[in-house]
Amino acid sequence: MESIEAIAADFDKVDNKQQHSATDIENTLQALIDIVSEARDAIQKEPASLSSTLGLLKQKTLSSAKHLSSQQEEFRRYAMRHDKTLRASFKTDLNNIWDPRAFDGNEDILEKALALHFIREGQFNIAESFLQEGFLELPSGLKDQFAEMYQILEAMRACNLQPAIQWTALHKEELDKKPSGLEFALHRLHFVQLLTNGQQDAALAYAKSNFSRFATSHLKEIQRLMCSFLYSSRIPKSPYADFLDPNDWLDIQQRFTREFCQLLGFSSDSPLYVSVLVGTLALPTIVKMSSIMKDKSGLEWSQAGELPVEIPLSNSQRYHSVFACPVSKEQSTEENPPMLMACGHVICKFCLDRLSKGNQNSRFKCPYCPTESTASQSRRIYI
Repeated sequence: MESIEAIAADFDKVDNKQQHSATDIENTLQALIDIVSEARDAIQKEPASLSSTLGLLKQKTLSSAKHLSSQQEEFRRYAMRHDKTLRASFKTDLNNIWDPRAFDGNEDILEKALALHFIREGQFNIAESFLQEGFLELPSGLKDQFAEMYQILEAMRACNLQPAIQWTALHKEELDKKPSGLEFALHRLHFVQLLTNGQQDAALAYAKSNFSRFATSHLKEIQRLMCSFLYSSRIPKSPYADFLDPNDWLDIQQRFTREFCQLLGFSSDSPLYVSVLVGTLALPTIVKMSSIMKDKSGLEWSQAGELPVEIPLSNSQRYHSVFACPVSKEQSTEENPPMLMACGHVICKFCLDRLSKGNQNSRFKCPYCPTESTASQSRRIYI
């Protein structure tokens, strides 16, 4: 198997060729348009030259068409070569591990997820075309709302925090219902920006105007910000050098995106992106499970539509703050906590008691795998 670096380098060749071909094709088409325009003008001036002009035009048109065909064929060869590289590197046949009926009757859900993904990524023209061609409808005004978000983010990337600060002021009442510290973080970053640009008077005036209402929740940080005036000419070599961390600008953009999306009732990441990411992470486990199920009869997918194996995911892909028992479908409580069985599957305590019939040493089969265990082998999980 070729390394990821080699595959990436091979893809770069395809990408560069595609860009070169696109530029060349665009130039060729423009030249062809110019030739046609010149031929039209020539015929208008000298009608008698119609035959010779059309003959010359035909010759040049055929030459341009041949050149365009050659460019497309050359790019196709590059793409086919890269396709062979991928097939040689990843020999897994995905047709054996996916369910072609997964979206039967729910195609509209997938189509809307795609359209929403384009909007969330700021690809509004693509989203609009997709919606029109698919005769789809999304909530009114959604495109304009995300367009506003990207305008504010663009300003933040240019180190202009004013649009974001104005947005937080406009939505202050909604943001205060679930305080995240975004508003103070924006004011803090703007204060540091003024101070490090040598605008001490403006920074002091800004602090007086905006920090007082955060005294209860951010007093210690405000005190540090005020003390930084003593080192305003040499902050990089002061105890306040952390104020200049470039990651603060990336962090504030992510926090703003998260808060903006939450006010709209969306997660900060596109569901389509998360689904593809989690699916990619799960592929090795699913491939292995598929090969085992093929070799051993009697192993089938869960009737509940759930995977019969655990898929390890990072904390960033875990979204539920509460546990819902996969058997009873009820949320856990202090009286009915989640219990980890010996096989690694988790169910609620009430279901565990029913399976064991109240006997701590009675063996029972896990609802999700063939493993047998006892209630005494299970332990409580704290979320």
